[in-house]
Amino acid sequence: MSERAGQKAQEIDLVDINKLIDAYFEIHPDVTTAEQKVAFGTSGHRGTSLNGSFNEDHIAAITQAIVEYRQRENIHGPIYVGKDTHALSGPAQQTALEVLAGNDVITMVDAEGRYVPTPAVSVAIINHNEGKHAGDRTLADGLVIPPSHNPPTDGGFKYNPPHGGPADSDATNWIAARANEIILGGLREVKRAAPAPTKFHYRDNYVSQLADVLNMDAIRDSGVSIGADPMGGASVDYWGAIGERFALNLTVVNPNVDFQFGFMNLDWDGKIRMDCSSPHAMASLIENRARFDISTGNDADADRHGIVTRDGGLMNPNHFLAVGIDYLYRNRPGWAADAAVGKTMVSSSIINRVVADLGRRLIEVPVGFKWFVPGLVDGSVGFGGEESAGASFLRLDGSVWTTDKDGIILALLAGEIIAKTGKTPSQLYRELTERFGDPAYERVDAPANREAKARLSKLSGDQIAATELAGDPIMAKLTHAPGNGEAIRGVKVVTEFAWFAARPSGTEDVYKIYAESFKGAEHLAQVQREA
Repeated sequence: MSERAGQKAQEIDLVDINKLIDAYFEIHPDVTTAEQKVAFGTSGHRGTSLNGSFNEDHIAAITQAIVEYRQRENIHGPIYVGKDTHALSGPAQQTALEVLAGNDVITMVDAEGRYVPTPAVSVAIINHNEGKHAGDRTLADGLVIPPSHNPPTDGGFKYNPPHGGPADSDATNWIAARANEIILGGLREVKRAAPAPTKFHYRDNYVSQLADVLNMDAIRDSGVSIGADPMGGASVDYWGAIGERFALNLTVVNPNVDFQFGFMNLDWDGKIRMDCSSPHAMASLIENRARFDISTGNDADADRHGIVTRDGGLMNPNHFLAVGIDYLYRNRPGWAADAAVGKTMVSSSIINRVVADLGRRLIEVPVGFKWFVPGLVDGSVGFGGEESAGASFLRLDGSVWTTDKDGIILALLAGEIIAKTGKTPSQLYRELTERFGDPAYERVDAPANREAKARLSKLSGDQIAATELAGDPIMAKLTHAPGNGEAIRGVKVVTEFAWFAARPSGTEDVYKIYAESFKGAEHLAQVQREA
């Protein structure tokens, strides 16, 4: 933990934007080295131009590979393109548009030149494809250009196929392999031309449909006060439009965009990171929480949420997920009676107990929102959520809304919960703990290079000789998720009262150790020591 965690960023913390963008064009990656090749993690290809891991060659090759993948899959409709507020997102979008134009692909960009949240791209794709069947040549797909909550030095590039959510591993592995081939071939196969994209009103399309997802009338009529902080991200022009359209008591906190994100508080490691689930990055909003009934934060592409209450401060993402699930499944009569709940294996086990009490089926999957996509598309999953504060849920009528994470609707859900129950999500979580126990949960991040991450991802339960964990018999050593049988790229060890899991991050060079105990903080510490 950095001694400066939670403090305001200083001049020394700020990236040189000109140097960053110059490096995007000037550095040519060597894809024979692991650090500089195209590699899709849990959410697209990410890196920084400064070390040759996110440069124009990467984006040109990935886009050309996506064009070829579309042809392979008989996808010939338009491609919806949106970028966030990271400095590298603009140059990356321009590169992608040139390659798409060179291949005669119709592209849809924001009509006003605005930044576009990830969920707005997902909604646009789903709207376009409504009523179309697999194999229809007019199906649309999308490119999302954010590195999510990553530091200002980073860039990100993600492909969303016609279902509107993150591409599965079969698609991303093919695209990455092909992109690396194209770079090794000197980019000779890349076609480029001056872009002439079609304009699309992403914001209006997204905002106009929110009343199909949430009880906006209840939020308005209750007068609940909401302080929405875009954290310098792509939701910056959306929150004001939401407040105006639905006449909400909503204030946009810090409506500024700064490529350096110099207004941020430093995260746990002393870096600038727009992590709306971090008490360090969210320190300013927490300090001023008395101003509003609910304060909310979103990361740079608005696919994650942070919920701050007057009485409880910043909610642990697991706590809000548990409250949100309990509320939604009791207040969405339009959802199928057998609609399941989706959670990642490293989310809190209090969710398991809430879901059991609701009489619903629980589907536990590895980290990665792509695992929830099929269920959200057909309505068999009403809610899918990750411990890292990413989630989405169905429309009021039980049909699909987004198949990517949506931090905006989760933030608005907090307002609906107060409006309908008269209690804050923090109060409701305390009520859940009185019924189901009060787990102590912590995630610890630590730096790790690619080799260390690779070793961890191949760890087997058979390599763990222990039969007890923190005094309790070990019930399971899991390397695959029970909900879908997919590898978790790490290991989870479970007892009756506690568990821990270790896995490499799919978005940064860190590994993550998660642990939880229903016996309290001291027992959690023992679990962590033995892990």
